[in-house]
Amino acid sequence: MSVEMVFQLLDACCKENLLRIVLLILLTAIAIFKLIFIYPALAVEMPNGAKIFNSNCASCHIGGGNILIDHKTLKKEALSKYLENYDSNSIQAIIYQVQNGKNAMPAFKDKLNPQEIVEVAAYIFQKAEQGW
Repeated sequence: MSVEMVFQLLDACCKENLLRIVLLILLTAIAIFKLIFIYPALAVEMPNGAKIFNSNCASCHIGGGNILIDHKTLKKEALSKYLENYDSNSIQAIIYQVQNGKNAMPAFKDKLNPQEIVEVAAYIFQKAEQGW
């Protein structure tokens, strides 16, 4: 084997390794791009009802509780016991309570628009069904 053939063989190996390195860099760049730019777009955003609840209700009803009257929580059993018509029309009963308030709870019909009231009522209903 001549020296020239050895250099050709080394050159071929170097080109093959260089191609592998470039391919590895390219695949790594694609993977990083997918992680950074695609997956956050699929992330679950906090529902609007949850945002409304956190801004307006959580100060008294954190975690579905009630800091003023401990037995009048937002848990399903308490809602069923203390909200009129909850068992026949749960969402509407919550909407009525949010709009009009009662006792220590203020009315929110002048603070939240109708869509926001529906969204927070749906959120409260969903959390009550799930047990907070």
